[in-house]
Amino acid sequence: MRRIILHIILFFVVVFSSVAQRGQFSAYWYQRASLFEELPVCKKDIVFVGNSITDGGEWAELLENQNVKNRGISGDRTDGLLTRLGPITSGNPKKIFVLIGINDLQHGASVDSVARNLALIVDEIQSRTPRTKVYLQSVLPVSDEKKMFTAHTARAKDVEPLNQLLKEMASKKGITYIDLYSEFINPETGKMNLKYTNDGLHLLGSGYKHWAEIVRPYVNGK
Repeated sequence: MRRIILHIILFFVVVFSSVAQRGQFSAYWYQRASLFEELPVCKKDIVFVGNSITDGGEWAELLENQNVKNRGISGDRTDGLLTRLGPITSGNPKKIFVLIGINDLQHGASVDSVARNLALIVDEIQSRTPRTKVYLQSVLPVSDEKKMFTAHTARAKDVEPLNQLLKEMASKKGITYIDLYSEFINPETGKMNLKYTNDGLHLLGSGYKHWAEIVRPYVNGK
């Protein structure tokens, strides 16, 4: 009981301190979040949550499954996702796929703090809808070769250590970790493979198709 109370306290401390620091979320965040509040989630649904990288995917079409729903918001961070879990978990969806964290790094968050927030996200999902299967996807690599999104690409070296913490956390919490990082990195440069991106951060169609093929077995499996 004490552990649950501590988690609740930590959750609200993270959310309200983060909101206070950034003032408010973007207009787009509120537009998208308010839309999601109006769109129900049901027990058959498979929900993808995250930032712009998730937001940009036509997941039902990519995975040929009308029960797959996109709940990504461009620019979102872990604290934003924490505040908007309610409309998602209230429907007790079958599965939730999580990918978020690069925007936290871009805004100066430490690797440890991002991992802690993601642990809170997993805890909240498991607490609110215990029968939902959670899939924690690694943060994708980035590339500075296009000279765009420099604040994101400046934290490139922190992505792999963050993913290592996420992998360890997933193991401890008994959830599935999906390694997208190694599938999208160019081993010769150590950066995002340019066949999947045209700006070093976001994905081209080829990137989404590749991502869909990686997660398809998890989406279709029991």
